Amino acid sequence: MGVFNVLAVLLAAPLLDGILRQVRARIHSRQGPPVLQTYYDLAKLMVKEDQSAVNDFIFNAAPVVSLASILLAALFIPMGGVVPLGFAGDALVLVYILTLAPVCLCLGGMASGSPYAYVGASREVMLLMVVEPVLAVALIAAAVKANSLLLANCIERYVSSPPDISLILCTIAFFLALQPEVSKVPFDLAEAEQEIMEGPLVEYSGRKLALLKWSMYSKQIVFIALLAGVFIPWPKTAFLPLNVVLTLVKVLVIAVLVEVIALVFPRLKINQAIRYFAIVIAVALTGLVLAILGL
Repeated sequence: MGVFNVLAVLLAAPLLDGILRQVRARIHSRQGPPVLQTYYDLAKLMVKEDQSAVNDFIFNAAPVVSLASILLAALFIPMGGVVPLGFAGDALVLVYILTLAPVCLCLGGMASGSPYAYVGASREVMLLMVVEPVLAVALIAAAVKANSLLLANCIERYVSSPPDISLILCTIAFFLALQPEVSKVPFDLAEAEQEIMEGPLVEYSGRKLALLKWSMYSKQIVFIALLAGVFIPWPKTAFLPLNVVLTLVKVLVIAVLVEVIALVFPRLKINQAIRYFAIVIAVALTGLVLAILGL
């Protein structure tokens, strides 16, 4: 099951991005690229010569570590209700692993020496400080209700009981945090192509850029699968392949909804984003307090 999770995230991530590109195109009343276009783009970057003038260990290692951290996180994600590495770590371990990818993006951007990359990395750090607490609080609330930090126990408890007010609030907070977690408008402040030319990615090219792009596409599946698996675990059957298919369908539906939101709203300023997430954190903390009170 662990191998399936890694392969599903790694191979399906470009396909999901291709589907979302088609969704964007249809909403804009145009034909758009083929669904497999993201695969072609990544393959083209893989064979291109690296044009970056930066020769720094952190700059070179960041893309590899970023993708590796996302694939490691995939082993803690419940695909069909099964958590392959559930015995090796809990929700807090998962939060630390998921934080590695944006940290690598920040470090790689800062190591490039580009002012655009530095601005983008600074924005990523600010968003990281207000978004990651939402993820942590939501997972801790689920752990409180299940009396266990293991995601498998959280899922079993949530499936076997009616929805609680606390977990409903945490589900809403988690969903509201998805946009910046997957670098979608209106919270794509770190890349912001029209303003800072993709920020931390501006000095990357060739294979390094392909790995960073791939990690961002994979991160989208991991976060949405985490939301679907832990906070929206229904329906769950006794047949594992059917549960996996249902999880993938939920991932697709949520991803399309996130993409539609990205097309409707304009990019926010960093101060507007921070104010917005102050409200989201308040919602998550309210859910945690209610979970502690048993509601």
